[in-house]
Amino acid sequence: MTTENIAHSPPGTADAMHAGRNRLVIALLLVSTFVVFLNETIMSVAIPHLMADLNVPASAAQWLTTAFLLTMAVVIPITGFLIQRINTRPIFMLAMSIFSLGTLVATVAPGLELLIVARVIQATGTAIMMPLLMTTVMTLVPPEGRGKTMGNISIVMSVAPAVGPTIAGLILAYLTWRWMFILVLPISLGALFLGWRRIENVTTPRFAPLDVLSVILSAFAFGGLVYGLSTLGDGANGPTLFPIWAPLAVGIVAMVLFVVRQVSLQKADRALLDLRTFKSRNYTLAVLMMAISMMSLFGTVILLPIYTQNVLGLNTLQTGLMLLPGSLLMGLLGPVVGRLYDRYGTTPLIVPGSLVVSIVLWALTLVDQNTSPWAVLAGHVLISGGLAFVFTPLFTASLSSVPMPLYSHGSAILGSIQQVAGAAGVALFVALMSLQSAALATAGADPVSALSGGIRSGFLCGAIISLFALVASFFVKKPAADPNMPMMGGH
Repeated sequence: MTTENIAHSPPGTADAMHAGRNRLVIALLLVSTFVVFLNETIMSVAIPHLMADLNVPASAAQWLTTAFLLTMAVVIPITGFLIQRINTRPIFMLAMSIFSLGTLVATVAPGLELLIVARVIQATGTAIMMPLLMTTVMTLVPPEGRGKTMGNISIVMSVAPAVGPTIAGLILAYLTWRWMFILVLPISLGALFLGWRRIENVTTPRFAPLDVLSVILSAFAFGGLVYGLSTLGDGANGPTLFPIWAPLAVGIVAMVLFVVRQVSLQKADRALLDLRTFKSRNYTLAVLMMAISMMSLFGTVILLPIYTQNVLGLNTLQTGLMLLPGSLLMGLLGPVVGRLYDRYGTTPLIVPGSLVVSIVLWALTLVDQNTSPWAVLAGHVLISGGLAFVFTPLFTASLSSVPMPLYSHGSAILGSIQQVAGAAGVALFVALMSLQSAALATAGADPVSALSGGIRSGFLCGAIISLFALVASFFVKKPAADPNMPMMGGH
């Protein structure tokens, strides 16, 4: 069987001769995904350190995370086009080369501005890797084994966040922040070299037009929304250059125009993002729940290190070690949750998982300068365990709910919304923290008490939106295994 035959066959029909090749391709993509995920989370512990070292406020330092996520959200829609037009090996080489270049720029960045530029370059490479991995897995793995495969993927995707903050804490305890990138660079170059030598093409490129207007509209839509949320907290620092509602208005208008444009183009199969994926009710609900969960997750990840270091007085190494057990738990639970999904479906997993996440977020609204670090550790372990029962089933159920010809669009839409939601969560939580902290300081509170109150406001936002995810969890179902579903079908 040739590569072309495999690409046009239903998932799982590749003969035994190519089974080893498929495993190798997925393994190499997983190694590279580990590298980019390590880079994404390594910054979380470093934000308070960079605020002091570069003499910038939290609203500026958070752009190291927000710019990364925002860039991914803008670039990911284009990856649906790239995956269709370019074969597996060259698109992999492109992604890892861009990521490595961004890491190199970060190692020599003299200040915050160029460091943010470096993060944007890194995010461009990362944005290509994520949909490439998901689309490849959905193409090569039969429906009955996807839960297990996604569970194995979650090991890598959880171990990287586990060691990322800990490595950052260890580095910052003895070295400068620049070493966070110096150490990642040889790993990314090694993954690039390994992929160049061993990865094989597993898809057949086909013609897919790129609508430039759609790309421009998506950039203004996603960029306007996230930037608008990011500047909400600037009102606490005095007059702003233009009204804080203006970027949000631009983002909303651009998003409406983008959706109208895609609906028009998809009639001729020319859409940048084919919105027919939303004909599947199950896909729509899973994506909505994923967005809410990502807002809560990234908002919490950005606030916890600020809280532990600036309120509780822990150092970067102690903070990194505190975040390690929970992240390792996510990794250990990955294959277990994957097998449970294949056997029992979604509801027995995501309902209790969402409930645990919501309970912990509500508990975090009570933290102050007298809270025990052990209580924070326990909360992070619990919320990590809850998310482990949410993410793997949502990834698998959402992409399994769309027809095979729409896999690349389904994974690109999921990735875009996931990153925009994460960036929005970071921006919203930090904005609320800044506004409330400024209000409390004006009222006469001491700096630590004011910051503590601001952080509680951020966690309250996460707790409230987690209730919507809890409601949605009752309606997401495991799709029936039907790899030959028609293009316009839905579950």
